[in-house]
Amino acid sequence: MLSITKKDFVLQRKNFQLQNPWNILRLIAGAFFIPHALSKVVNGALNPGIVGFFDKAGFHPPEFWVTLAFLAEMVCGIALILGICTRFAALGAGFTLLIAVYALQVVKGFGWLWNFGGYEYPVFWAIVCFSVSIHAFQERR
Repeated sequence: MLSITKKDFVLQRKNFQLQNPWNILRLIAGAFFIPHALSKVVNGALNPGIVGFFDKAGFHPPEFWVTLAFLAEMVCGIALILGICTRFAALGAGFTLLIAVYALQVVKGFGWLWNFGGYEYPVFWAIVCFSVSIHAFQERR
């Protein structure tokens, strides 16, 4: 079912039961988005280094795109942590990460290992988010 209902916005106790491994994965995926989103803001303003990266990646105007990325990451992260709109939050998070992979490719070229600026890390988390979304869609049936 693709429609969003009021039920999607209800906090449910079952979403925080840690004996369910899908809840653990969802919570961790959401938690990882928060510091990543916050890195886009420094002292109440957009991080100039991030703005420069977005500019090099071809996202113009970069300030708009950094703000949009910040909001997308915060909304997806909080929704995943709370277990609200999980199907769509995880899907949005996965696509946000794929855009990050694209930007890394444009700016740095091909590189896999995350510790050398590659996109191993965002690809892994995109797969995690898409898996959480698929599971949430299947649960919804």
